[in-house]
Amino acid sequence: MKKCSITMRVTLWYTLFMVLLAGLSLGFLFHAAAQSARQGKLTLMQNMTADSRREIEYRNGELDIDNDLEAFQDGVYLSVYDAAGVPLYGLVPRTFDNSAVFSDGELRRVESGGRSWYLYDEAISVEDYGTLWVRSVTAADAVDSTLTQLLHWALLVLPVFVLLSAVGGYLVTRRAFAPVRRITQTAREIGEGNDLSRRIALEEGRDEIHTLAGEFDAMFGRLEEAFEHEKQFTDDASHELRTPTAVILSQSEYALEHANPQGETRTALETIHRQAAGMAALLSQLLMLARADKGRQPLHWETVDLSEMAQMVAETQAEQAAERQITVRTEIQPGVTVQGDETMLMRLLINLTENALHYGKPGGWVKLSISRQQEEAVGRVEDNGIGIASQDLDKIWQRFWQADPARSGGGAGLGLAMVRWIVDAHHGSITVDSRLGEGTAFTFRIPCENHCDL
Repeated sequence: MKKCSITMRVTLWYTLFMVLLAGLSLGFLFHAAAQSARQGKLTLMQNMTADSRREIEYRNGELDIDNDLEAFQDGVYLSVYDAAGVPLYGLVPRTFDNSAVFSDGELRRVESGGRSWYLYDEAISVEDYGTLWVRSVTAADAVDSTLTQLLHWALLVLPVFVLLSAVGGYLVTRRAFAPVRRITQTAREIGEGNDLSRRIALEEGRDEIHTLAGEFDAMFGRLEEAFEHEKQFTDDASHELRTPTAVILSQSEYALEHANPQGETRTALETIHRQAAGMAALLSQLLMLARADKGRQPLHWETVDLSEMAQMVAETQAEQAAERQITVRTEIQPGVTVQGDETMLMRLLINLTENALHYGKPGGWVKLSISRQQEEAVGRVEDNGIGIASQDLDKIWQRFWQADPARSGGGAGLGLAMVRWIVDAHHGSITVDSRLGEGTAFTFRIPCENHCDL
């Protein structure tokens, strides 16, 4: 039950309640119908007995029973007896044993001839004659058969009633929860597409769900505004800082080349130049991500030989790897081409390779692989470095987040954020598999768009 949706649970409870209500109602109706049927037969039997008083007289020394006295009516048999029980008039059922002792004014149920019978006796006094017994008899199963037919009809109608109740309850509940599904769908689309401009936008309503949807829309509006301000700030700050950073970089470079500083002065200038270069790279990455967030980072689509590019990156990174005593290995299938932006794809491979080198172990290795699988180009960068804790795997794509800042190699934590955006921009996907202390492997897939060479 807990795994069912709220709509199904409400429908099941509603159907169960309706079945219970229908069962109780039918039980009451059957009881009332049984009582009414029995009372109806008793009333008819009493009325026929009462009519006999008016139709029986004693005249001229003889007992006169009017022919208008009905001996059979609607399943009820009427018979008249003298005080000694001798039949004088009327009819009795053939299978009924008429030996039952008379009992004045009592409705009885007796068994006779393998059947049940209702029996009603009444003693009447005839002037100048004495006492007569009037007996009315009817088959009990004649009353019960009506109830049985009613039960059969109820058993036929009840499943239809339950089905209609379930379907009606489901439709009503589903319609009532339609705004909730719309809220869920909008939240999912916002989460999947990072599009805070979407709104639930329910029609006018004053119930709790419409109020909740209105609050969600207002919250999304505030979040969108906050994110837009953050994007604008990042963009503006990157622009404003590029000029002074470029000045610091150029001036320190000029001083190192022309002023011929010595000792601590040269060391200080080299430090300034190195940090300015790092800051310039950081600002370039921030500016690119800010433009990407606003959809203003252009991509220049062309056919790119991913195999050749990967080989070039591996050779370029080999020198840096050697300084860290790390071996760069390759497993590159030749001729794997894709449609993409050459600069961005180059940045993708460089960032993944540098990340592997930064977190590698001295004496370890980094492996860069490129292959073609069906209609996709598959790249894989793996290492046997320090690895990433399982609880941190979802955080590595966040900007400025680093698994181990002390061993980041001077990075700012933007490389993997750029990697994620580049892969998404090329309609691809990327996954990471890592074990703490054993190493990490990044695998990206980019559609070939019919440009994989065969």
